Amino acid sequence: MIKQELIALIEKKRAELIQVAITNGLSSSVAIRYSQELDHLLNEYNRNYIKKSHQLVSQ
Repeated sequence: MIKQELIALIEKKRAELIQVAITNGLSSSVAIRYSQELDHLLNEYNRNYIKKSHQLVSQ
């Protein structure tokens, strides 16, 4: 997945999480699921783009 696609998915999931949290509460099961999905996307972004750029700077 390219960087721009992943960023778009992160932004979409974040907006969905905010809407669900407003509607159902932050501790609702659906908000927790969306939060976990957002965490997964953010971790993927970190693995693929943040750590690699840190490694390049360190060299």
